[in-house]
Amino acid sequence: QDITRIREITNEQQRNAEDLARLVDHANAPIFGVDTNGMVTEWNRKAADMLGFTKEETIGKAFVQNFIQPEDRPSVDEVLQRALAGIETANYTLPVASKLGNRYTVLLNATTRRDCKGKIIGVVGVGQDIS
Repeated sequence: QDITRIREITNEQQRNAEDLARLVDHANAPIFGVDTNGMVTEWNRKAADMLGFTKEETIGKAFVQNFIQPEDRPSVDEVLQRALAGIETANYTLPVASKLGNRYTVLLNATTRRDCKGKIIGVVGVGQDIS
């Protein structure tokens, strides 16, 4: 009976994880994730639609160096570094350019991402297009 209960809990956790993944992917807001090295780990459909880079084109690439304009890199890097230190940023105005050169302004919240033991494993950025 213990094994049955463990399987039920595991299945429920899996369903919850899948529900959250769908929520992030289908959100009407650009959402990205980076790991502690600044590499992209998440890129939802809204980010892909807005910026023209598919999830496959972004995963594993350095976020700041590849997807932020050179003049904005120092300030964006500072926001990410602060989040990686546990200091979250709300309402940061992030200028971004699409693959085709279209400019957008995104109001960004940078949130620290932690594992189940509380260790910082990255940053999640959730934005709103305010262009």
